[in-house]
Amino acid sequence: MLIKDTKVIQEAIDNQDLDLLNEFIFPKKRIINSSSDYKSPLMLSAHNLKHLNKIPELETDAVILNLEDGVSTEMKPYALRLVMLTLSALRQSDKKIIVRVNALDEGGADEIEMLNSFRPDAIRVPKVRTPEDVQRALALCDSDIELHLSIETKEAWLNLSTLKVNERVTAFYLGILDLFADMGLSQELIQVDNPLIHHILSHFLLTARAVGVKPVSFVFQEYRDEAGFQAWLDLEKKMGFDAKGCLSPMQAEQVQSTFGIDKEAIIRAQYIVERFEEQQEQGVTGFSDDRYGFIDEPIYKGALALLK
Repeated sequence: MLIKDTKVIQEAIDNQDLDLLNEFIFPKKRIINSSSDYKSPLMLSAHNLKHLNKIPELETDAVILNLEDGVSTEMKPYALRLVMLTLSALRQSDKKIIVRVNALDEGGADEIEMLNSFRPDAIRVPKVRTPEDVQRALALCDSDIELHLSIETKEAWLNLSTLKVNERVTAFYLGILDLFADMGLSQELIQVDNPLIHHILSHFLLTARAVGVKPVSFVFQEYRDEAGFQAWLDLEKKMGFDAKGCLSPMQAEQVQSTFGIDKEAIIRAQYIVERFEEQQEQGVTGFSDDRYGFIDEPIYKGALALLK
């Protein structure tokens, strides 16, 4: 059991006894997980104690403790305390622990200040619009906590290339439903074969990569539709994505399977690096290879990047 005294804590939540819940909360120094090699950030409602206790056994490499959508206004203070308890219990975790707070002017600023001493690996902030919003969020977060941004407003979309205002901004999440609503676009357009969606995904991916930020593709709401989810994963992998938000353990397992290590690609990259470096020692930086055709410096650099 990740969180101790579960029965008493659940009773405090059910009775909305914040004073009793506060008696269990003591910040403990966590070891920050700074890995960027996560693929399946799995959303968990922060007010659900049962789900939080399952974190250690979940087949995923990242967990998002959600304080925003799906948590009622009256439950948000209790959900915040449960996040604190979870962070205290997870003093070291191989899963990246991200807390999705509310918008800064809707309680998020206070939540960040309360969370700092519990040291989540990252804070995800919704509804950012400008670089100034990002600077404000950074100023609220302790210096060793990463900042992740939800891209879900038309202003954020227009400002996408300028939102990495600091090295601590490490991930963008495409909030496609909110983005479409803000732009007055029908959600019926969100189809695997729609060229508009291909353009949105491409622009999001390339811009994030160009500024040095991890792009995380949007969550697929129909979490029981395994085939539909797989269709999106196949498209996104083909486009170059390596991470997608998840709403269920099943989705996380699909992401891990689809975006996992391609052993054949690794073998090819290792071979290219070895052959190029052999030829480079002889002053040759472009040559024809019997196995993989023409190999030159850009091909070599691509292989190095894959191995890295």
